[in-house]
Amino acid sequence: MAIDLTRTFKPINIALLTVSDTRGPDQDTSGDILAGRIRDAGHTLAARTIEKDDATAIAALLNRWIDDAGIDAVVITGGTGLTGRDVTPEALDRVKTRDIPGFGELFRWLSYRTIGTSTIQSRACAVVARGTYIFALPGSNGAVKDGWDGILAEQLDSRNRPCNFVELMPRLLEK
Repeated sequence: MAIDLTRTFKPINIALLTVSDTRGPDQDTSGDILAGRIRDAGHTLAARTIEKDDATAIAALLNRWIDDAGIDAVVITGGTGLTGRDVTPEALDRVKTRDIPGFGELFRWLSYRTIGTSTIQSRACAVVARGTYIFALPGSNGAVKDGWDGILAEQLDSRNRPCNFVELMPRLLEK
């Protein structure tokens, strides 16, 4: 990472979604970790909620957030595994404009250092949906730390060089 301190930091508005059939607000430790990191980085936590593992409900919520001019990016924790209830990537398929394949690849590479070959069970992914970034991470505390600290903290910092997601935001809807 190369943060260029001569550049101005541009905070963005980030919505946080926890996907879980079993967690409520008191048990949402991975969501708490992400919320803290979003705020500590200087960004605004624009919305936060928990949604059941239901692709239709997740996609409906994402569509509302995508259409909200006050939300620049969405970070999701949970629902990226291999079981029948894990439907976050399928929900993203319903709303995406294009994939960001390098996100999942880099996440699994970083995660391998922590959990070894078990990282192969992760379907962490990211997309652009009508000009909004959406990043989906596994629901474990370690996974959200790996994803935020190893990828998102840098790519959502407008000072990161040689490039970052923030500087591309005005161009995401280009034709």
